[in-house]
Amino acid sequence: MKREQGSVADLMAAGIFLLALTVVMLAYMEDARLIRQKMEVQQLARQYILRMETTGYLTQEDRQALCEELETLGVTAPDVSGSTLAEVAYGERIVLEIRGVLGGEYAFREKRVSTAKN
Repeated sequence: MKREQGSVADLMAAGIFLLALTVVMLAYMEDARLIRQKMEVQQLARQYILRMETTGYLTQEDRQALCEELETLGVTAPDVSGSTLAEVAYGERIVLEIRGVLGGEYAFREKRVSTAKN
């Protein structure tokens, strides 16, 4: 049986395909990482809005702890200035607003609204 001779074009096509596939995989992995980080921020926001419901506002201690936890998750420039920072009466509206940057370039805003149950 006689073997056919291969060509460089066949090898180059396979190489280009593998390179393109690698680029797509790396982009997917980066997007998946950012989505995971955003989900972790959402869970953190949920925990802190529940705390705020019992205290009636975001205490200074909770504010510092929240910012530290956000930085641990990879959030740069965390800002909670849009949140309820002074105590409100029972049944009044409380807000937790978190702003920051994920991955060094993707700005986000997470906002939770509830009522005080203190």
